[in-house]
Amino acid sequence: MLIDAHCHLDFPDFDSDREAVIARAKAAGVGGFVVPGTTRARWPAVLALGERDDVSVCLGLHPYFIDEHVESDLQALDDALAADPQIVAVGECGIDARFSETWEAQWQLFDAQVRLAKRHALPLVIHCVRANDQLAKRLRQLAPPHGGLIHGFAGSPEQALVFIELGFVVGLGGALTHPRARRLQRAVAALPDDGYVLETDSPDMPLAGYQGQRNEPARVAEVCRQVAALRGQQEKDVAAASSATAQRLFGSGVVGSGVGE
Repeated sequence: MLIDAHCHLDFPDFDSDREAVIARAKAAGVGGFVVPGTTRARWPAVLALGERDDVSVCLGLHPYFIDEHVESDLQALDDALAADPQIVAVGECGIDARFSETWEAQWQLFDAQVRLAKRHALPLVIHCVRANDQLAKRLRQLAPPHGGLIHGFAGSPEQALVFIELGFVVGLGGALTHPRARRLQRAVAALPDDGYVLETDSPDMPLAGYQGQRNEPARVAEVCRQVAALRGQQEKDVAAASSATAQRLFGSGVVGSGVGE
């Protein structure tokens, strides 16, 4: 079984052919999808996708869109998490050091969402760009008890293991397929079998050879293939391990069928 543990199927990029995209993913052996929310305005579309048996959803406030968030969004998130037991995580939240002008505001928003994850006994789905060490320090201080996913991980073996020690898993996607990503490839090879999930971040984070094209969940099968090669394992074993970790993290309702079953 393959699960795409992080894809934005709600985004307008898929409005014209969403069902065809899902069908291509199913044909590639992807049986389950985890779709995170990024802004309050997008939550209804995310929740609508969550009505499908093969889609699990998260709700959060993404740092990239911080100018779109308002203070009342946090109360709305609290209310939504309380109202819908099908929400499997708080996110996508996090820290993006590319936007230094909103650094302090990002941390305040992140801390608030960690508190909500604690209150609702949910894991976190965390976006982290160029801030792995700072994020690890904050997570050590805040100690969210249900861990979560460091989505789109692109750090070192040492940073990956720190996150795992803190109760998190790392998301492996298109970044590892690029020839220059040697540090990340070393990290992939060093991970424990239960320390990662596979993801695409569709429509973003294209794989090598697909630059400039819309990414799709079907390509999580290619991520699986390259992870298996880096780890010296069979694809079916990587698929089974990563999907089991996704189910452990997000709940047994995150299910699918296909490769590895």
